[in-house]
Amino acid sequence: MLSHLESPAGRSPGLRQIRSDFGLAYFANGLIGFIFSATGPVAIILSVGTRGGLSPAELASWIFGVFFVNGLLTLAMSWRYHMPLGFAWTIPGTVLVGPALQHLSFAEVIGAFYATSLLVLLLGMSGWVKRLMAALPMPIVMGMVAGVFLRFGLDLVRALHSDAAIAAPMVIAFVALSALPVWGRRLPPLIGALLVGALAIALLGRLDTSGLDGFALAQPLLQAPVWSLGALVELVVPLAITVLVVQNGQGVAVLKAARHEPPVNAIAVACGIGAFFSAAVGAVSSCLTGPTNALLTSSGERGRHYTAALTFGSFGVLFGLMAPTFTGLMLATPKSYIMVLGGLAMLRVLQGAFVASFGGGRFTLGALISLLVTVSDISLLNIGAAFWGLVAGFGFSWLMEKADFQPPVKVG
Repeated sequence: MLSHLESPAGRSPGLRQIRSDFGLAYFANGLIGFIFSATGPVAIILSVGTRGGLSPAELASWIFGVFFVNGLLTLAMSWRYHMPLGFAWTIPGTVLVGPALQHLSFAEVIGAFYATSLLVLLLGMSGWVKRLMAALPMPIVMGMVAGVFLRFGLDLVRALHSDAAIAAPMVIAFVALSALPVWGRRLPPLIGALLVGALAIALLGRLDTSGLDGFALAQPLLQAPVWSLGALVELVVPLAITVLVVQNGQGVAVLKAARHEPPVNAIAVACGIGAFFSAAVGAVSSCLTGPTNALLTSSGERGRHYTAALTFGSFGVLFGLMAPTFTGLMLATPKSYIMVLGGLAMLRVLQGAFVASFGGGRFTLGALISLLVTVSDISLLNIGAAFWGLVAGFGFSWLMEKADFQPPVKVG
């Protein structure tokens, strides 16, 4: 089975070469990629976890896992393959966990994390990942993703209505930095929203310091899984799809656009291994991240992009070790602050999900059914709506859009 894994194109760089290839521009790209991961995506974890009733210790352990484990994964793979391979955690998978925590215990969800890691690992070792990506109708999958993401966009609107004093300045800063590229290049819009929101909280005296215990290093909680058929059926297949198709597919596309040739099967194996160790501390599955890899390859020479990934991975490891301090600080902020950060971080992703679902003209009915069933948030047989959205979307397309399952006819 290991014969399907891609070998590095050349020798892994030594310390002298890394020092020679390193530069301020690559350090900046790696730092920005890290800041991106440590803001909106972390807000999504906190939003999902607090809504699901997780304790601050469990949230801190989750954040430790996604940064520390994936930081090490980034360092190892980027060095081994001499290219930027930035790993993080599946944001759609994180959002999928939210509804599951309403009717499943966290231990049952962790059991699904372990099972997902095994499935992803086996698919990567078998070489089936490329065939799986080709077999699944992407519009239907993205219809499900859009349905799951939609609640974060709605949370953004609700925060503007319920807490305009904090939410409105954040949105204004985000829009201004996005609309004015000269400013946006100096200060990324999401970082600007974060800083403006923090300033508004400070001026209004809205920081709840009662739960802050000062600086603390990570004390990850080793989580024992509980095996539940309902949890396995509800979460494993959607989680594997978000890792292999939605997230890894996006990351691979970004790297290919930057003229890299990422090792697709080896990446899947690395995700399976990372997901196993992440599950041990109660964290969601690993994936090759699209937005961060886009930042890592946004400038500079192609052969030196890997140093930006090494920077990103190093910051991830250090940040993971300080997870309790940062988690406590984020939880001390008003709920609207987290809602706005999560909503703003998801805007482009939600837009991309809708474009992928309905912009290509194929499987559009299946994508719509997948979206509607997922948005309904209705569980059946104790299995969440995201799974049934995929089933319903595929079924409707198979019955009513049979022509879309045929390869497109090439003209000329």
